[in-house]
Amino acid sequence: MVSTSPPLADALAAGPVVLDGGLSNELEAAGHDLSDALWSARLLAEEPAAVVRAHQTYYEAGAQVAITASYQATFEGFARRGVGREEATALLARSVELAREAAGRARAGGVTGPLYVAASAGPYGAMLADGSEYRGRYGLSVAELERFHRPRLEALAAAGPDVLALETVPDSDEARALVRAVRGLGVPAYLSYSVAGGRTRAGQPLEAAFATAADADEIIAVGVNCCAPDDADEAVRLAARVTGKPVVVYPNSGESWDAGARAWRGSPAFGADRVTGWAADGARLIGGCCRVGPESIAELAALLGR
Repeated sequence: MVSTSPPLADALAAGPVVLDGGLSNELEAAGHDLSDALWSARLLAEEPAAVVRAHQTYYEAGAQVAITASYQATFEGFARRGVGREEATALLARSVELAREAAGRARAGGVTGPLYVAASAGPYGAMLADGSEYRGRYGLSVAELERFHRPRLEALAAAGPDVLALETVPDSDEARALVRAVRGLGVPAYLSYSVAGGRTRAGQPLEAAFATAADADEIIAVGVNCCAPDDADEAVRLAARVTGKPVVVYPNSGESWDAGARAWRGSPAFGADRVTGWAADGARLIGGCCRVGPESIAELAALLGR
């Protein structure tokens, strides 16, 4: 199934577009165990209907863009589970197909307007499943990282998403590799860093990190995700100024994960009312990441008039 919506870049030029919220928390809320190195990607093979339902819930809440369950789906990660290259390619394609199916069901249920699919490509560290996705600095060169990312991006692009989501990138070196890896694929992409305290997770200045994508025609939006809402505020302004491109922003709820207790701590700091400031500062793709659910996306969409 291919998209029947106008190009996402055109939609961004017209005004803010609503992203979905955290796919994993919606799947966990439905009772699915994601304590696996493949995370939500495991369900692509084992429980695809659950992925469709989660995407559909966000579309029905007001999201215009669903991010696929391929964040942690890589040829290397699948291979460790005995999944061969041909089957892995099919599973990557399925991530896009399931989101398209959810869009079709949402339209059948009365949702109107353009609906888009963003094919998620997480960082190299997500494949390692050891927390390094929040540190970066893997000890690999830009060329090595490009060779890692390109085959998966080719497989996702072949499935026909509206945009490639290069997300939760912790390191500007990896961002350079990703910008190179999407060249010539024929599908636009957005680049989104994971940040903390005004720097990338690897500790690099955000101004230089955002500049990596400023002149890349394939990159239609630049910004941040999977960060504290407070860190998103200044990052949105900086990304708009440095790149001149639409900004993407989808932070976490603001709670923090206590690994020892295996529980979330603190109070949510994500509020739909913050989006008016982000939109005023240049954000055009706006949603939520971990612990931001359909209710928050519905509030966000209503605030933006979607």
